[in-house]
Amino acid sequence: MTTPNPSSAPAAANPKPSPGPRFVTGSLMRHIGVMAGTGAIGLIAIFAVDLINLLYVSMLGEQAIAAAVGFAGVVGFFHLSLYIGMLIGITAVVSRTIGAHRMADARALATSSLLITAAIAVVLSAATLVFLEPLLHLLGARGRVLELAHRFLLITLPSSVLLGVGMACSALLRSVGDARRAMLVTLLPAVVTAVLDPLFIFGLGLGLDGAAIVLVLARCVLLAVGLYGAWSVQKLLAPLHFKRLRSDARTLFAVAGPAVLTNLATPVGAAFVTHSVAQFGASAVAGQATIDRLTPVAFGLIYSLSGAVGPVLAQNLGARQFDRVREGLRASLWFMVASVALAWLLLALLQGPLIQLFSLQGVAADMLHAFCAWIAASFFFMGALFVANSAFNNLGHPLWSTGFNWARATLGTIPFAWWGAHYGPIEVLAGQAAGAALFGSLALWVAFRLTAGLGR
Repeated sequence: MTTPNPSSAPAAANPKPSPGPRFVTGSLMRHIGVMAGTGAIGLIAIFAVDLINLLYVSMLGEQAIAAAVGFAGVVGFFHLSLYIGMLIGITAVVSRTIGAHRMADARALATSSLLITAAIAVVLSAATLVFLEPLLHLLGARGRVLELAHRFLLITLPSSVLLGVGMACSALLRSVGDARRAMLVTLLPAVVTAVLDPLFIFGLGLGLDGAAIVLVLARCVLLAVGLYGAWSVQKLLAPLHFKRLRSDARTLFAVAGPAVLTNLATPVGAAFVTHSVAQFGASAVAGQATIDRLTPVAFGLIYSLSGAVGPVLAQNLGARQFDRVREGLRASLWFMVASVALAWLLLALLQGPLIQLFSLQGVAADMLHAFCAWIAASFFFMGALFVANSAFNNLGHPLWSTGFNWARATLGTIPFAWWGAHYGPIEVLAGQAAGAALFGSLALWVAFRLTAGLGR
């Protein structure tokens, strides 16, 4: 893997003592549990913002509004997936540099990473705004649903820049082992959303526009908390040296580039599923929107594994403790199985109250019932894919992660969802689950083969 160039302009000296690598000693299961648990809270908080928005707008009693939020969510998911890919890359390279006891390089790399993330976010947001209406039309949005989704995204898309940089700050905090503060970066915006949504949507009578405004305010909070933790508390940001920006970019994109490509596969598959479901009407899109927002909240521990296991594997790889790398992969697999089993049980028990809470009827209610009862079991295989991705991203084979994710999103989604679309929206979801089972199992097998060869 590419490492920061030590001959580049040195980072400014920092009076704060180097925290040193935390994961090269102690219980690996405990490290994974702490990082995944706090990471899940932070990641769940990101998705909870969208879930809370959907919950309150569903109380307006108009299915077109819920469907519009669903289409807007698919567009926003592309942005979020890219930022999660950057988060994985930043966490991996900064953690590995810290594990090698090169804190000056780690701080300089952290500063460059924030600047690169901000530049990418600005370009992505501008490009999406230019092609927004054709994108929504391609997804299947029509009439009033298209109009509502377009207006919602016009308000919220520019603020995705704040989301990207804030998540990059969270990655820096996780790289140094400050899991609690990294959690707060995304937890506090969720609290802001929960408090302000009723006021703006109902109290001020702004409806869907009110939900959009609150989302922008929440992202402002996210950026402020992230910068405070990375800059003022952990002193992780060195003065920017433009001479080393190019070498730092190469270092970052050696992992972040494939990780971004890997993560973008998921919204591509989700977009095709949404397009397939849209032909069954606004109720089906509302049901799909509810499932899409409920899933990362229910399975937050699984979604956080790629980012949580990464620093643990990367620090031990940097310290050349290969046995601990192998043990860490096994521990993350057991952690995933237990987490999925618990989440599936809770969904099965709470499916009735969830249907009532989101005011779902007809096709939408049937879709959520099927998901909670049996389709959610596919997350055993999605979790296996996330565990494998973390190994690939942090052990020198990030393109393997890219290949498996795109195979699942295309070969493992499009043919199955296309088949399901001939029968109904539930069959579309079932087809998506079948593809996850196939490629999740294969990716995990390859990951174990990879770790078995370390140090030889």
